[in-house]
Amino acid sequence: MDGLACRYRDFIDNGKTERECVNSIISLAEAKGYKDIFETDRLRAGDKVYYSLMNKSIALLHIGSSSLEAGMNILGAHIDSPRLDIKQRPIYEKDGLVYLDTHYYGGIKKYQWVTLPLAIHGVLVKKDGTVLHLTIGEDPDEPALSISDILPHLSKEQDKLSVAEAIKGEDLDLLAGLAKEKEKGKDELLALFKEKYGIDEDDFLSSELEVVPAGKARIQGLDGSMILAYGQDDRCCAFASMEAILESDIQERTGLCLLMDKEEIGSVGATGMTSDFLVNVISEVLARTDGFDGLRLARCLRNSQMLSSDVSVAYDPLNPSLFDKKNTAALGGGVTFNKYTGVRGKFSSNDANPEFIAKIRRLMDDNGIKFQFCELGKVDQGGGGTIAAYAARYNMQVLDCGIAVLSMHAPWETIATEDLHSARDCYKAFLTLA
Repeated sequence: MDGLACRYRDFIDNGKTERECVNSIISLAEAKGYKDIFETDRLRAGDKVYYSLMNKSIALLHIGSSSLEAGMNILGAHIDSPRLDIKQRPIYEKDGLVYLDTHYYGGIKKYQWVTLPLAIHGVLVKKDGTVLHLTIGEDPDEPALSISDILPHLSKEQDKLSVAEAIKGEDLDLLAGLAKEKEKGKDELLALFKEKYGIDEDDFLSSELEVVPAGKARIQGLDGSMILAYGQDDRCCAFASMEAILESDIQERTGLCLLMDKEEIGSVGATGMTSDFLVNVISEVLARTDGFDGLRLARCLRNSQMLSSDVSVAYDPLNPSLFDKKNTAALGGGVTFNKYTGVRGKFSSNDANPEFIAKIRRLMDDNGIKFQFCELGKVDQGGGGTIAAYAARYNMQVLDCGIAVLSMHAPWETIATEDLHSARDCYKAFLTLA
């Protein structure tokens, strides 16, 4: 496996949550000379800074020689992925078995999450502000957790249900232990948490604990051509975007790599793309360069151009009826471009302008980068969205551009290593685009 793929596997293994991703990104960026934007009062051409928001979203900026009013070249991805979240009052006992109650996050097929080895990653914050970082189940020598399912010998009634109905959301609870003494299982588990981690039951109230598949990314295929891992939507594009800005020799237009939280639940909240994070980032840069005012901010946003670096669905030969094959991405076909996403009649989509698409096509050809145009399945079959629409509201040019993923939103997803290279090369070329 080549160097880029090895670095990617390390990144995705060490970044199974948004907070873990941000921590890794800061470490990698600082090693390349990036500094916290709030540690400097003045920015000049060539300076490299980052802006971290609540440890869950981050912006990397390489300042160019041109005025920010001329716009920026922006790469925008998201670092959250579908998962299960531990509830705030999670521990209960039922007939001698002890469980942790969960609520699923994002679009999952619930049946895919049963009987897998699962791990817990996250934080608990005590009332005095102490942050406890918790990882349980990743080390093969420590306990894992799982969600039980009905054995086939007794599943006659379950088998009559659709896959959407067979496993209910409220039943996605982690088997966490056996009660040594009946009716005391909850107290026994709480005592274990207290002894091992210093955690009281009320500390779960101020927690953010994410349940993810246990285990590391793997090379997939007998030919070693693919990567199998959790969270590749959209951390594969986030990684490629990060690599691009860390390795780029930016001269004129300022480059911005924007890595956001909450896309899988609508880009909402303080750390999602519908927040003012992008506006706040640019405002802080303006205050340290040309001087902030509302008109400069509006011009910077309007004159910027962005690749919304999010994944696209890969063609599945075992389910061909779901796709318009000539307009679907193929694994190994190169970086993907989606003129539009959305559902049904392009609802909730950014629909990129042909002038901007032509500019990007020329850039790809001039740099010998393999690419493909695609959409998310047949018309009326389904669809999906990205952060592109939320950036486009500032009147900038935006085009969806990413990596094809097979088994998207499953606990383990597949990408082609070749496509990771194409995406990184595409993003590097884009950052130098006039």
